Formats: sequence, C-alpha cells, structure tokens
Amino acid sequence: MFFFRNYKSLILVTLIFIFALIMLSYNVKYDKGEGIFRKIVLEAVAPFQSFSHFIVKSVDDSWERYVTLVGLVEKNKQLAKTIHELKAELLIYKEGYLEAKRLRTLLALRESLDYAFVAARVIAKKQTALSKTIVIDKGSFDGLKTGMPVVAPPGLVGRLINVSWNVSKVLLITDENSNVDAILYRTRVQGIFSGAGLHEGKLKYITKNQDVIRGDTIISSGMGGVFPKGLLIGQVKNVEKQDKELFLKIDVTTFVDFSKLEEVLVLVSEENEGK
Repeated sequence: MFFFRNYKSLILVTLIFIFALIMLSYNVKYDKGEGIFRKIVLEAVAPFQSFSHFIVKSVDDSWERYVTLVGLVEKNKQLAKTIHELKAELLIYKEGYLEAKRLRTLLALRESLDYAFVAARVIAKKQTALSKTIVIDKGSFDGLKTGMPVVAPPGLVGRLINVSWNVSKVLLITDENSNVDAILYRTRVQGIFSGAGLHEGKLKYITKNQDVIRGDTIISSGMGGVFPKGLLIGQVKNVEKQDKELFLKIDVTTFVDFSKLEEVLVLVSEENEGK
C-alpha cells in the first residue's frame, strides 16, 4: 500500500500511456477514417512522442559530441607529438650550426698560428676552489705530451699536466697553481699571470711606477719555453696601488669563457721545426 500511495501518479500516467498506445495501434489497424476516437488518442500520445523524440535526439547529439571530442583529443595528441618531434629536430640543427660555427672559429685560430695542432673535445670539467681542470678526448696515441699548451678562441686555455693513451688533463690558466709569463701589450711591461677564479686571474710583479690602465690587453710573453709568444690571455679589470706594497694589484678577466669551452687545440710543435 505504501508503494501505491507514493507512486500512484506515476503508475496512472504509465497506464494511460500504455492504454493510449494500445488504442492507437488498434485504431490504426481497424479505423481507416478520421474518427473522433483516433483524434483523441493522437492528441493524448503526442506529448509522449515529443518527449521520446527529444530524449532520442539528445542522446544522438550527446554521442555525436562525444565522438567529436574524442577525435579532437586524439588530434591534439598527434599535434603535440609532431610539435615535440619538430622541436627536437630544430634543436639538433641548431646544435649542428653552433658546432660548425665554433669549428670555423677554431680553424681560423689554427691558421693564425705557426704550430702543428691536434683538435680535441672537452669531455669533463672540474671547476672547484682548489682545482680548475678539464679533460679532453685526445692522448699519447694522438702525439700529445705533458706540458703542451692548449688554446681556444680567442686565447690561451692552459697546458697538459696528465696524458694517457686516449685522454688528457689540462690545467687551466685560471687555476691558482698556474703561472704564465705575460706581457702588457700596450707598454710591453712583463709580469706573471696567475689564476684566481673561474674567469679571473692576477698580473703579478708589476711595480707601482708602471703605466697600467683598465682595459689593457695581456698576452703571453714566450718566456719560460712553455707557451708561445703572443697568445691572448685577458684584459685588465682593475688596477690598485697599495701604500705598503711594492707591486700593483692588477685583476684580470680572461678572454676565454671556460664555462662554455667545448673544443680546444693542443699545440704540438712549430710547423717549421726541423725544416
């Protein structure tokens, strides 16, 4: 009884709908005219037919939108994949272009030197407070020996300190244990360049009476027999006179950016040596 009380209206509408359908079916089968009963049945059934048509159309529209949405999602996935692949190809082309540009610069440097050389790639770096070195992919099998100078555009990099069969370690000129006989290009005053940081160094043993200004270029002097004369080292960043000191305090910024170093040249010997 509880069920019939709560759902009485729904049951009544359902019974009317079923009855109307039965009568419509009967009338269609046996009544070929335009009888009043047929009209009443059609009027009664029309709202239900309209509602059912609306439901069916809504379902069809929803399904069509779902299929369209699924297609768009799949297309977006394909487009994202294509964009990712194109970006990867562009990166490869860009890297190839930059490498070719660096190698052209390296070749231009080689042509400006009267030295035989071995080109090498940097395969490891160590830039700490106590040590500043790199490892290159060439060794004794390529004719390298300890002490050989290493250069890169636009100047001096360091010297070989350990040489294995296929790899070698380079002590950078910015290492505190590195000393290079140097000369001020403008005034020809000689001193010693010592490493003091990632891109920094100091020009030592220049007396206070010497003419040194910010921006002066420093090159290798060729003294000591390790580095050839005329290799670019760096530029004077700051000059300071200290009252109690005999020498000027000269800070230098190196021309080579060691954080971006990828290829180098190892100077093996003078090309006219032995001729």
